[in-house]
Amino acid sequence: MRLFLCVLLGLIAQAAWANDSDVLARGRELTRLFLEGETKTVWSQMDPAMQQFVRSEEAFSGFCKQAQVDMGEEGEVLSETVEELAGFAIYERTSRWSKADVPYVIRWEISDDGSVGGFGLRDKRADPEPAPTAYLDYVTKAALHLPFKGEWQVFWGGRTVKQNIHIVQQQQRFAYDLALTKHGRMHEGDGTKLDDYYCWGAPILAPANGTIVSVVGDLPDQDIGSMDKASLAGNFVVLDMGNDEYAFMAHLRQNTVRVKAGQHVKAGEELGECGNSGNTSQPHLHFHLQNSPHFGKGDGLPAFFVDYMADGMLIAQGELLRGQVVRTP
Repeated sequence: MRLFLCVLLGLIAQAAWANDSDVLARGRELTRLFLEGETKTVWSQMDPAMQQFVRSEEAFSGFCKQAQVDMGEEGEVLSETVEELAGFAIYERTSRWSKADVPYVIRWEISDDGSVGGFGLRDKRADPEPAPTAYLDYVTKAALHLPFKGEWQVFWGGRTVKQNIHIVQQQQRFAYDLALTKHGRMHEGDGTKLDDYYCWGAPILAPANGTIVSVVGDLPDQDIGSMDKASLAGNFVVLDMGNDEYAFMAHLRQNTVRVKAGQHVKAGEELGECGNSGNTSQPHLHFHLQNSPHFGKGDGLPAFFVDYMADGMLIAQGELLRGQVVRTP
């Protein structure tokens, strides 16, 4: 069975659950509906962006039916966990199944109004391992500043698989995904249009002094829920900061890149605008460092930023972590 994960970033909403028992109850109810084949009911409780990503109730129903054919009936429930992240209450349930040799994990991402913003079902064996690296003790040499203004939330960032989906890839071992938030939300409206998102069109800035190595700027932005897997980074800028440190900023908005290869830039200079080009389901900024100027080659490097605020605390130098809200002072 393939991994099925409807939302890669999570569509942020202000979660206001009274306690974990409420989330447990809601997660168990959604799981009951899934087990009993009540896919139409689950579909009706998905938020609009989630529905747009899944495409149709028929597609969701077909997946659920095939999953149960492959897995059989749920047996022993091994664990249930609840956490709050990026505005969602997240319920995960690990169980044994009559036709499966290994446990499976069901995951629901639940907004404060009870609507479904994400769903996942995976084989426990699918838990990935971090890519090997010789750079765990590396500290960024460049004076690296946040490449944006305003408050942005870290959706992927950290050194564990749970914190950071990127760490299974050697070149993106220490990468970040970030999106602009306002009042704890990532978008206005129902999140089905690109310009619903606060980071859409936001200026992306040079994180340090350096020289532009390469740019791509003419690829189209994807509709919400649609991804261009042939052009993983979409529109991007690569900045040579010296000392074999290269900063990659990806998924930029079409025709907004302002720089060209060979150009010298200063920290804080605008490079382009945040967009939704490439292999991305919703607007955000992908950022990572490599010791090579070529996308997908070389080794990923830890990205230590300087002089920034994280969850209201001033950080002199540090790495970003999943769930943090970060900004310049």
